[in-house]
Amino acid sequence: MTERQRNFRRQYVEQISPWYNGLVHIGVMYAAGISAIWWCVGRIHGATWEWLLIVPVAIAGNFAEWAMHKYVMHRLIDVFALRAIYDRHTRQHHQYFTDNDATIHTVQEFRIVFFPWRVLMVLAVGGGLLAWIASIVIDANAGYVVFITMIGHYMVYETFHFCCHLPENAWLRHVPLVNTIRRHHVAHHNMGIMMHVNMNLTLPIADWAMKTSDLKRGLVGHVFNGYDESHVKDELKPVIARFRTGETQDARCTLDGPKLEADEVRALERAGGLLA
Repeated sequence: MTERQRNFRRQYVEQISPWYNGLVHIGVMYAAGISAIWWCVGRIHGATWEWLLIVPVAIAGNFAEWAMHKYVMHRLIDVFALRAIYDRHTRQHHQYFTDNDATIHTVQEFRIVFFPWRVLMVLAVGGGLLAWIASIVIDANAGYVVFITMIGHYMVYETFHFCCHLPENAWLRHVPLVNTIRRHHVAHHNMGIMMHVNMNLTLPIADWAMKTSDLKRGLVGHVFNGYDESHVKDELKPVIARFRTGETQDARCTLDGPKLEADEVRALERAGGLLA
């Protein structure tokens, strides 16, 4: 861990309210999400093909997660709620975690990993609207399946993200999909590429399709990549290595991201990371 990151962590933790409880934070979030899914499942009757809607809705959610991460969480939009999302993510989360050290060690640090409860509430409202439209256009079962998939996607997102920031252990290293997204997300926390590369937090499907992954391999290889770094794009390796040093971070990293030099911009362009 660089001195810059260590200082930010210390200052951030000092500002966490003494009333904050990480277990309550995630307990309420999981209880609300699982209860909503359970309620919907209990109201589904005689569904058959409607369950297949999970696939397109989940894929759409994967691309929505990618777009939200790239164009809101890493791009300052000076509107109240969107600015707050950017502040919390780029100016806080990405200062607290880098690829030098992306782990938490206390329950208090859940504050910097999990979204606030209001995100789940907003998703529930949006998901409820889309579910209502599906129930009108198709049938009630379709509406419930749409809502279940959207809430379930959020639960998976939060769980996978949490796994990305836990200390290394054998389970995280060897469980398929979890190990893939853990490597994928920790690589995203490199200060040099964080604004442009590896935007997915569930499965790296959209990153593969939009060419914003740090890997050069096919879709199946992306999904089951695990910790393998043999496919990291050659053009990104010098940028990644440069921004792991304290000297570069001190000289060229700000709360709003890195100040990239011309050769680094060209490397990201060749890698597809500067996709507009």
